[in-house]
Amino acid sequence: MKILVTGTAGFIGFHAAERLLERGDQVVGLDNLNAYYDPKLKQARLDKLSAYPGFSFIKMDLADRVGIPELFAREGFSRVVHLGAQAGVRYSMENPLAYVDSNIVGTTNILEGCRHTGVEHLVYASTSSVYGSNTSMPFSTHQSVDHPLSFYAATKKANELMAHTYSTLYRLPTTGLRFFTVYGPWGRPDMALFIFAKNMLAGLPIDVFNHGQHRRDFTYIDDIVTGIVGALDRPPSPNPQFDPASPDPSSSLAPYKIYNIGNHRSVELMRYIGLLEECLGIKAQMNLLPLQNGDVPATWADIEDLSRDTGYSPTTPVEVGVERFVRWYLQYYGRP
Repeated sequence: MKILVTGTAGFIGFHAAERLLERGDQVVGLDNLNAYYDPKLKQARLDKLSAYPGFSFIKMDLADRVGIPELFAREGFSRVVHLGAQAGVRYSMENPLAYVDSNIVGTTNILEGCRHTGVEHLVYASTSSVYGSNTSMPFSTHQSVDHPLSFYAATKKANELMAHTYSTLYRLPTTGLRFFTVYGPWGRPDMALFIFAKNMLAGLPIDVFNHGQHRRDFTYIDDIVTGIVGALDRPPSPNPQFDPASPDPSSSLAPYKIYNIGNHRSVELMRYIGLLEECLGIKAQMNLLPLQNGDVPATWADIEDLSRDTGYSPTTPVEVGVERFVRWYLQYYGRP
């Protein structure tokens, strides 16, 4: 298949594109290579992908209302994996308009491109942040997500609603994946594991919010990519059991589906930091700080639906995942 992967210079997009290329698909990558974090890391990811003969890259902004339709019309994609977005809970409080441009306008452009060129299936990234202040664990896609705590989460919830309208009006099969704390080699420098490793190696303290009482469903990147590809290969069908009088948020009378994609384990943040200390051989100096605005104390994914429908079964324990990240980090950046 010829597949468009947006955000292909990003963490998850890079790994997803590589997996698709390894199995023989043709991948067109799209990214604007913005400076939200180090563009050199993004370019290094693209350099690895360029070694595959089936890969081509387009530098373009998702909000380009002329360029995106032209790209869809020219390339004739079979399927689309839409992972490009402005990420980050905290940054959405500083620059919300960046999230409007990328996550709202950009996703609308992708939906329009899919609609007008007969794309068979759109898989797009949502987030566990949509669960907001929900305290019912594990988080289930059958629960309401109407109370997000950050503008980032609100834009991702909006993406789910936008996708549903296109599935309903134009019968475009769409699948939304709510990612839970993805980590691993080639990760994002604004994520906790990356920041912790960088500071610890430099002899600097790390900021640990909620006084270290966080719990997260840390999910290794290889498991995430397996879930993405499994979902991509299974376009959703209308749910014949859908009851409009008691609607299930995860499905529809349209070809629309929402899945959680996580590790189905909630791990203490202090355990995560302890593993990093073991792998680096460094004791962390910690600044214990209160819970931040927009943040949640705990996440835990119910992945039963994705497992049932695609066979998804994460296999990487956090002990293995952290060690693999550290090995990559030291190889890429070196030890001070």
